[in-house]
Amino acid sequence: MTATKKMDARALAILGLMTALVLVFSFTPIGSIPIGPLVITLNTIPVAIAAIALGPKGGLATGCAFGLMSFLQCIGVGIPSGMGAMLFGISPFFAFIQRFVPRALDGFLVGVIFRVCEKRAGRGACFAAGFFSAFLNTLFFMSALVLLFGNTDYVRGLMNGRNVIVFICAFVGVNAVVEMISSTLIAGLVGSALYQAKILPLEKK
Repeated sequence: MTATKKMDARALAILGLMTALVLVFSFTPIGSIPIGPLVITLNTIPVAIAAIALGPKGGLATGCAFGLMSFLQCIGVGIPSGMGAMLFGISPFFAFIQRFVPRALDGFLVGVIFRVCEKRAGRGACFAAGFFSAFLNTLFFMSALVLLFGNTDYVRGLMNGRNVIVFICAFVGVNAVVEMISSTLIAGLVGSALYQAKILPLEKK
């Protein structure tokens, strides 16, 4: 087997493993911790590791899997989402956009960020990838929520007269902090260990 074929096989194996983790986290309680209307998700971790290993393409593919499962949760597939069900009831199309696009964009951009940070920080870029996977996921998710559903009675009720920035900060609160800490540490440590062992990243410029 040639080196290229070996790399392709490893890339497919890692992509398959990270996608499988997304499915496990989406279908079982271990990956979703509900707090009020929001859910702390661990799915940003496999997205970050895929982005570390395979670059923007790997991050995008795993992010798409995350986004698709997030949308399916709106209709009760996997761990049900109360907010998702409400948004789906208002507009299935906008619910799909709000659930899918932020996660796909998140994975792609984390891959780009890792490649940029890797030039200066080496394996330390793995921690940056873990952080930005959670941070951008929250930023894009909440921005899409306000942009697409900000004029609905449901979101206006959640905002309760607060401006957008205050609403987002108050709404995500502890959830976002926990997601960012867990994603930074776990994705950073796993990615860093594999990076040091010269297993990751598989894709080089």
